[in-house]
Amino acid sequence: MDIINKIEEEQMKKDIVDFNVGDSVKVHCRVVEGGKERIQIFSGIVLAKRGSGVNQAFTVRKISYGEGVERVFPLHTPRIAKIEVTNRGKVRRAKLHYLRDRVGKKATLVKSADA
Repeated sequence: MDIINKIEEEQMKKDIVDFNVGDSVKVHCRVVEGGKERIQIFSGIVLAKRGSGVNQAFTVRKISYGEGVERVFPLHTPRIAKIEVTNRGKVRRAKLHYLRDRVGKKATLVKSADA
């Protein structure tokens, strides 16, 4: 089992920004279209984090043209260029799935950690 752990450690990223559920983040994704590669930014609220080690993933939700869009990102994938935390949130839940039922500005409202 030590061999598997060693291989997983090599696969893990070292320069990951610390963020939690409720934070507003900008995820810079590498997108390959044809032969070209570009960076696309997906910004929203972190709804959930799950897994451990190489299998860690997080869910980000944003409202785009009145429609809710959720995307699950593996944390240690090379497709993610960087993660920026734009706003820290203060929440009392591990998973914020209740935001799915909200409409309008309430769907993006999470208390600020500063207040």
